[in-house]
Amino acid sequence: MAKIEEGKYYVDVTDTTFTVTSALTFTTATYKYDITIDGTVVATVEHGATYTLPQLPVSKYYVGVTEKTFSPTDKYPTAFIERKDMEYSYEDGGLYYFMDPETYDMVPVDAANLGDNFKFVKENMVCKILSYKGSVFGVEPPNSVTLQVTKTDPGFAGNTATNATKPATLETGAEVKVPLFIDEGEMIVVDTRTGEYLSRA
Repeated sequence: MAKIEEGKYYVDVTDTTFTVTSALTFTTATYKYDITIDGTVVATVEHGATYTLPQLPVSKYYVGVTEKTFSPTDKYPTAFIERKDMEYSYEDGGLYYFMDPETYDMVPVDAANLGDNFKFVKENMVCKILSYKGSVFGVEPPNSVTLQVTKTDPGFAGNTATNATKPATLETGAEVKVPLFIDEGEMIVVDTRTGEYLSRA
């Protein structure tokens, strides 16, 4: 929901998509809006247009929408959000280090920039690192990962009921619901977007 504060419009981000709106009535001028993330302009959109944010740990961000007036001939540079594959290496002191496969540089990412689905990522997995002007603001894990079940109640041979599930702890510490026939030590495939069990590996 948008609110007016000190001449600016703020949108509390609860989803990755929102619609720019205004309580004011515009008549003759052509209005566009700067979209800022954490103080950095990432895009400019028309009044009333829909803008899709890159995937962010949205609980920590709000988006500022600042009113601007442009003539129809004005040009505005398009913000470039870089999405690059990097390999997760290790965590140290709240920083998560990813290796750039081209330069072998280690790129630190603050825990605040990791989404909840990062709990399914283990060492050596490749993730997409999102950055703007060299500043990392998000990490996208693979859509699905294969992980080992380290703790769950014993499975039973022949128990293939499709709707019955039980809790299971994975090697990363994440917890998911799995079918009753899954046992400790098995490798399973998990959808990181939903946290759901997909299949045996």
